[in-house]
Amino acid sequence: MVRGKTQMRRIENATSRQVTFSKRRNGLLKKAFELSVLCDAEVALIIFSPRGKLYEFASSSTPETIDRYRRHTKETQTNNKSVEQNMQHLRIEAASMMKKIELLEVSKRRLLGEGLGSCSIEELHQIEQQLEKSVGKIRARKTQVFKEQIDVLKEKEKTLVAENAKLCEKSCIQPQPGSNEQREASAHEDSDPSSDVETELFIGPPERRKKRNMLSHN
Repeated sequence: MVRGKTQMRRIENATSRQVTFSKRRNGLLKKAFELSVLCDAEVALIIFSPRGKLYEFASSSTPETIDRYRRHTKETQTNNKSVEQNMQHLRIEAASMMKKIELLEVSKRRLLGEGLGSCSIEELHQIEQQLEKSVGKIRARKTQVFKEQIDVLKEKEKTLVAENAKLCEKSCIQPQPGSNEQREASAHEDSDPSSDVETELFIGPPERRKKRNMLSHN
């Protein structure tokens, strides 16, 4: 069974209230002393009784602790103010960036040919100029890429021609002069025994025929 919390109220009886105050005050002063000794903490405790009597405890000096508290509070407020200013600046920057992104999205849709119904003549003329400028840049880049590719292919061609020449020097045989038909005809004439046979008809004595043959050979 869970017990409910007891509601704390002011003690109506003055005598009981004074006794309770004395007990709780002494216990609170004792706890403050123990905290300062055990934890090496700077503690300052100020108590005013119902009759206005002052009770206090300080591990070092109550005024010094109070001054330290004031400085800390002031620095905290300053830091909080600086943080708030930074947050406000960041919120303004974020709103500005969102506005710029929205404008860029609108411009992108218009360049794609969308949302042109609300554009004026001047805006349509600006969009047309932007597209023409973009097309010009794209064509220039395309021409440059083509030129670079052609230069690369030319360098590859030079390399292949040089390699082909080296291979020809190593493996190719020098051809003999004249065509194959001429070389075959010459070889056939050299091997044909009938090429030296005399075919001319001569009538007369053998001596004259022999003499004529000798003259023809000379």
